[in-house]
Amino acid sequence: MGKRTSLYEEHVRLGGKMVDFAGWDMPIHYGSQVEEHHAVRRKAGMFDVSHMTVVDLTGDQTTEFLRYLLANDVSRLSVAGKALYSCLLNERGGVIDDLIVYSMGGNWYRMVVNAATHDKDLDWVLGRAGAFAVEVTERPDLAMIAVQGPEARSLALAQMPPAVAQGAEGLKPFQAAAAEEWFVGRTGYTGEDGFELMLPAGQAPGFWRALVDDGVRPCGLGARDTLRLEAGMNLYGSDMDEDTSPLESGLAWTVAWDPSERDFIGRPALQAQREQGVERRLVGLVLEGKGVLRDHQKVVTDAGDGEITSGSFSPTLGRSIAFARVPAAAQGECQVDIRGRLVAARMVKPPFVRHGKAVVDL
Repeated sequence: MGKRTSLYEEHVRLGGKMVDFAGWDMPIHYGSQVEEHHAVRRKAGMFDVSHMTVVDLTGDQTTEFLRYLLANDVSRLSVAGKALYSCLLNERGGVIDDLIVYSMGGNWYRMVVNAATHDKDLDWVLGRAGAFAVEVTERPDLAMIAVQGPEARSLALAQMPPAVAQGAEGLKPFQAAAAEEWFVGRTGYTGEDGFELMLPAGQAPGFWRALVDDGVRPCGLGARDTLRLEAGMNLYGSDMDEDTSPLESGLAWTVAWDPSERDFIGRPALQAQREQGVERRLVGLVLEGKGVLRDHQKVVTDAGDGEITSGSFSPTLGRSIAFARVPAAAQGECQVDIRGRLVAARMVKPPFVRHGKAVVDL
């Protein structure tokens, strides 16, 4: 038996098919992964993401610490409530994890990191915090629910405590507000609008049930994966890891090079790679023929072979799509080895879907 979130009984009650994910018992779907996917694109769906790790950082040197720790620059968060996406790098410029950090004012920052990287992330952060006046506090007392889709915000606001809803109603994308131990960020991992909410674990089942009653569809990890792939969002451990840099992973935009005097972990290695040029890059693929793109399939290009890092059938587009790491010079048409058969595909720039609409030519 794995670890269980405070919503475990709700998942079982709703018929969720439970699987092990990073040591947690989590729902992969509640009957139809495709229907859950479409619910998020067309109306509203919700995900239990309480297995992810919430970390609060406070103290007089928290800003200085995070400017050193992260490849992106938290000094850009000049207004309380703003959020930033960043990579946590090792000295070689490889990605230890990707995360969101919120600046909440008064030297308080909140980070949300991946479940599968919990131990190494905390060890890495704590191992470097000692040189700074900063306190690092994990928050296992909080549950986390992502409500996503074109109607997600209005449906979620209707079920929040009044003081929480008042603060959340006017949020812009990548902003957050906190009230009554609730924390609401207008962020997500689906390419749709919505909220990611952190709330006391004991209050999560009641909020979940209220959303179900109001027509928000519970969704599992399966739909979350196809939604994020369509949205052009990387998955840690598949599309990047400790042996690949942001520059090789379509994440160069998350590296803040200025000011040049800011020293962050991995900068020298990343700077050298930037100057020399990367040998490989991450691209999107759209399959032209029949078949399903899967992780680790070989990609044959005019500049050499590459490999699919994430692949799946896209319910929104009705065809197979993928991320692939290919030689930097590769472009245009390619072929994918599907069970010994070379099938035509086309390289594109992600995302594939945004706000329910295709953004690549089909």
